[in-house]
Amino acid sequence: MLQRLQSWLGNPSWFRSLSTGERGERLAADFLQKRGYLVVARNWRDPHDRRDELDLVCQDGAVLVFVEVKTRAATALVAGFFAVGSRKKKVVRRAATAYLRSLKPRQHSFRFDVVEVAVTASGEAEVRHFENIELFPKHFRP
Repeated sequence: MLQRLQSWLGNPSWFRSLSTGERGERLAADFLQKRGYLVVARNWRDPHDRRDELDLVCQDGAVLVFVEVKTRAATALVAGFFAVGSRKKKVVRRAATAYLRSLKPRQHSFRFDVVEVAVTASGEAEVRHFENIELFPKHFRP
C-alpha cells in the first residue's frame, strides 16, 4: 500500500522526510477517509496541557471518533493494538475529555478506535482498524 501511495504521489520529498509515526498517521487518515470518515483534527493538543495529544479526531456519521495510530514493523513482537495499554488510554481519555469540553454544542456520541499500520521491510503497509475500544466508563459525561 505504501508503494501504491508513493507511486500515486510520485514519492515527493516531503513524504520521504516524514518520521515513521507521521507516515503511519497519514496512511491511517487516508484509510479512514476512503471508508467515509471525515478527519476533523490531526495531532490535536489540549491548550491547557500540551502533553496530551490525540492522533486523529474523525467524524463517522453522527459519532465523533478519537483514533490512536500505532505504526509498527510487520515483524514487531507486539502488535500496535496491544501497545495501547492502560497508561496510554489514560492519556487519550484525558485529551478526549478536554476536546469534548471545548466543543460548542457538546457532542454526546463518541468512541475510541485504534488504527494499526504494519510496515514490511519492502515498504508495503497493512492497515488494520479496531473500532469501539473500551476507554470511557459506561455513564461518562465530559
